[in-house]
Amino acid sequence: MASNELAKKLQSRLAATQETEPRPEPEHSPVRPKPQEADGACGDSSSELSAILTRRQDINEGNAAPRLTRVFNPYTEFKEFSRKQIKDMEMMFKRYDTGKDGFIDLMELKLMMEKLGAPQTHLGLKNMIKEVDEDFDGKLSFREFLLIFRRAAAGELQEESGLMALARLSEINVSTEGVMGAKDFFEAKMQALSLGSKFEAEIREEKEERKRQEEEKKERQAAFKQLQSTFCS
Repeated sequence: MASNELAKKLQSRLAATQETEPRPEPEHSPVRPKPQEADGACGDSSSELSAILTRRQDINEGNAAPRLTRVFNPYTEFKEFSRKQIKDMEMMFKRYDTGKDGFIDLMELKLMMEKLGAPQTHLGLKNMIKEVDEDFDGKLSFREFLLIFRRAAAGELQEESGLMALARLSEINVSTEGVMGAKDFFEAKMQALSLGSKFEAEIREEKEERKRQEEEKKERQAAFKQLQSTFCS
């Protein structure tokens, strides 16, 4: 009995102690402030849209001038050429712009020069582009393509340069150029073809040398057969 009463007293005292001790509060994650980025982005977008609408309204009311963007117009910039000449140049440019990206790159220029009958070395092609590459992007835009013909007409290209060969060998319709125009065109074309390239000249020399060697071989064989027939008889 005494032990039971003692056990009850200890339990009641332990319970009283637990009630008096402060219980730890549950941990809460710190409250983070709401990001203001979305509001800021919305605010920026709203301000930009408002500015655009305001400027558009000012333009419509005549209070502001519209911003002018520079557009390339070959007919106004290259007045030394007729509209037909420029159209012919544009057709040629598009024909060799096989990538259809509005530019003629190194490989497309290589194909062009081969088709024109004046193939160039890799270094020669790079020099051709470099001579008129105003924006240094390593390829020819239509405007830079027209510069080739402008400089050729102004006598600013070297006679034996790749660009001069391109300008002279370009296919143009001479029917509207008149007799003198046709005469000048074909004379220039024949002159460019006669110049050719060093590469073509070397190939021709090699073919001629092989032909001479074949003829000499045949002559030696014929002489040997004749000599042989003489001794046999």
